[in-house]
Order: sequence, then structure tokens, then C-alpha cells
Amino acid sequence: MTARTAAARGLRGLLGPRHAGHTVDTDLLDALSLPVGDDGVVIGDDAEGHPQLVGFHRSTPYDVLLIGGLWTAQVLALRAAGTGARVAVETGRAPGWTRLAHAAGAGLECITLHDVGRVPPMGATVGSPVLVVRDCGMRPPRGRVVSAPWQSVLTLLPYVSPVAPRLMRDSTLVGVQRVSPEEAEQIGRILGLSRAEREALPTLADGVTLWCAGRERHWVMTSATDAESGLLGVARRMD
Repeated sequence: MTARTAAARGLRGLLGPRHAGHTVDTDLLDALSLPVGDDGVVIGDDAEGHPQLVGFHRSTPYDVLLIGGLWTAQVLALRAAGTGARVAVETGRAPGWTRLAHAAGAGLECITLHDVGRVPPMGATVGSPVLVVRDCGMRPPRGRVVSAPWQSVLTLLPYVSPVAPRLMRDSTLVGVQRVSPEEAEQIGRILGLSRAEREALPTLADGVTLWCAGRERHWVMTSATDAESGLLGVARRMD
């Protein structure tokens, strides 16, 4: 475990120690077991510089909603593929994803593109987890392929739309980037944000996301690596 991983902290279901270390007698070591098959995707750093991780690969269905920009969704998809997941992108703007899909996996089809409503059954397993990214515009139709064990779904909404309230309520994890003051008020009512959090949303810099899971709130800055910058450019809210 690296020092960076050891320092990682985050939202409900995210990886990283959140308590003091433990000790155990050597004669009890044989009784220990470690969970396998769960990986964390680094989504950025919090205000204290601690890495924040999302555990996309899990044995229970997991739905994530991002109200934000394509750039952030693509960084998350690329990093998920880097953890060994197969990433299926359901999108109506395939040209915006083509370069990423070709570059990922050094020629392997770890990121595949599919028309809206045409994602095939992915056959996710503990040894071959899947992340489905739904980039289907302001009113994404209900997906044929839904979250399931070892198959998480990340839905991207560029702005708050009529389907946003339902998606916010149905998602375990919600990320919000810069939105208008009116959108911030609507989001705040649904997610139970404080007045300060609502007022901050319209002022967020590119690459900053407020991630919400239940009552947990984390402000996260996503910064691209050199390789990600070369492929995707700098962080941006608008596409």
C-alpha cells in the first residue's frame, strides 16, 4: 500500500482508512480474511489534499449521478478502466468519446461505445467488473442495462433537467459541479444542502465537484495527470 493510498479518505462506500490502526496477536493471524474484488478510483483531492476514492466495483448495485461536464466523466471513465474495469459508454455523441476509447487500453477494448439504448448485457463478474457511463443528454431514457452486482452505472447530466430530481433520489452518490443559482436552490432542496453549500455551487471552479452520499459532503478537486491532460485537455465545466 502506498502512502497516497493509505492517506485516502472519502464518502460512504469509498476506500481508505477512517480510524486508528489495529494490532492483533500473531496466533490470530490465520483467522483474518481480506475482501477482494473491490477497487477504488481516485476522483481527486479534498481541501486538505487527501485523495478521495469511489469504489465502483462492488457486490451490490451502485448508481452515481454527475451533474457536470463531460471532461470529469471522461476522467472517471479512464481511471475506472485503469483499475481493470470494462467501461461501456452509452452516448448520443460518440465523436466526443472516440479518441478516449481508442487511446485507452493500448488497443484493447476496455472502453466501448454504444448508441443510446443499445448497450448489450455486459456479463459483469467479480473478476470482470463493469462501469456503464450514460451520456444521454438532458433526458436520458431509462437504461436497458441497469446497475447490478459488479456493474455500476454513472449517469452524466450537463444541467438540471426534469429527470434530475428522480435521478438524485435514486442515486447512492451524487456529484454536482458549477450550476446556476436557480439550479443550486433546486439541488439543495433535494439533497438537503446547507445555505453555504447552495451559495457555493454557482461559483465553483472548473474541476471542482461537491460529492454527496446521504449526509456526507465532500468538495473534491479533480486534477488531470500529464497523460490525461494530453488526451482530454484541461479541466472544464462546459463542453
